[in-house]
Amino acid sequence: MSLTRRGLLLGSLSGAAVLPAAATAAASVAGRDVTRFGVRPGAAEDQSKALQRAIDEAARSRTPLWLPPGVYRAAGLKLPAGAQLAGVREQTRFVLAHGSALFSAEHAEAITLSGLVLDGDGKPLPPRHGLVQLEDVRALRITDCSILRAGGDGIALMQCDGTVAMNTITAAANNALFCNDSRGMQITGNVIRGSGNGGIRVWRSEKGTDGSIVADNRIDDTAARAGGSGQNGNAINVYRAADVIVRGNRIAGAAFSAIRGNAASNIQIIGNNCSNLGEVALYAEFDFEGAVITGNVVQRAEIGVVTTNFNDGGRLAVVQGNLIRDMTATAPQGTSAGIGIAVEADAAVTGNVIENAPGIGISLGAGKYLRHVTVTDNVVRGSEIGIGVSVTAGAGSAVIASNMIAGARRGAVVGMEWKKPVTGDLAVSGAERYPRLRIGGNQAD
Repeated sequence: MSLTRRGLLLGSLSGAAVLPAAATAAASVAGRDVTRFGVRPGAAEDQSKALQRAIDEAARSRTPLWLPPGVYRAAGLKLPAGAQLAGVREQTRFVLAHGSALFSAEHAEAITLSGLVLDGDGKPLPPRHGLVQLEDVRALRITDCSILRAGGDGIALMQCDGTVAMNTITAAANNALFCNDSRGMQITGNVIRGSGNGGIRVWRSEKGTDGSIVADNRIDDTAARAGGSGQNGNAINVYRAADVIVRGNRIAGAAFSAIRGNAASNIQIIGNNCSNLGEVALYAEFDFEGAVITGNVVQRAEIGVVTTNFNDGGRLAVVQGNLIRDMTATAPQGTSAGIGIAVEADAAVTGNVIENAPGIGISLGAGKYLRHVTVTDNVVRGSEIGIGVSVTAGAGSAVIASNMIAGARRGAVVGMEWKKPVTGDLAVSGAERYPRLRIGGNQAD
């Protein structure tokens, strides 16, 4: 039989028309339909018992459990090993009826949640509890879900590994995603909005290797409703967790930091775009060894980049190729602000561009806490002091060379005793009084 072009087109269109029905039939063969267990989409009553039977039976045979569009009111659903729940994106909705979690699991593996809306209905959850509460789960996968109005954490994971990807988490009262003692979580492509105290937290009970990757997420409007001096209000917070990569995230609006590493050794903060931060945008602090902060864009923060707390073991950093602009100077009395980059120990600061940091473009050391810092090939424009370097008794050595400094009103390179300028422009004269400093080849306009 000969085929005409018209026949080919009609055949293609008819094939496309039957594809959804075929896909639906294949899905029903591959998995279990929840309605077979007496669950009714849209029912007004709590359907936890029927849903639990369906989850257990499907998990026992390691087949997916399909949930048609509709509202399912439930609470305290336990996910056994092999549980796979799949719905229709934005149409299959679970609403928390009562209790401390919608879904929970312990000591399981191969759990999947996909295509579900999980609505906490604003009901308060116990401290450190999530609408999804999972502990010691291996090969976890949470994808394409929407988590709304959690009365605590949106998702809380303890000792888990796997993937949390392409979800939307909105208006969590505490954290959108809290991970503690992870085994290398992959946290990618999520959209997080309006968290009460934190966007993504990667923590450990004690310092140690974590290896999680936090990449390509969008995090907006992170508050600090529980208060504090920086433990809350961070879009991404890495605490005690070593070897974590934070890469390619877009962060807009946080009460404190866009990305805050605390005692987080070997953290890499790479290629993030951050704006409208209430304190330090990119932070490595307290008892860390190793931080690479490179290729980021920071606009509007109190301070752009800080690697600090040499007095508490914080050391070893590379700050390279960042674009930092429009810092503000409205920090509370007794704190520093309006600074582009601040480092203390065993650090290389190179190839950064800083514009409109009204205090100090690049700040080296805090009192005697300065050791082995190089500052080379940076551009600093529009600061009161281009580069401020500690000359306090006991401060260590620094090299300041080949930088371009424009519009520094008080001087291109100025000696500091803590926050107080105590020298003239050392790029012009007087550097010989400080044998531990090498200053040369800088261009000041």
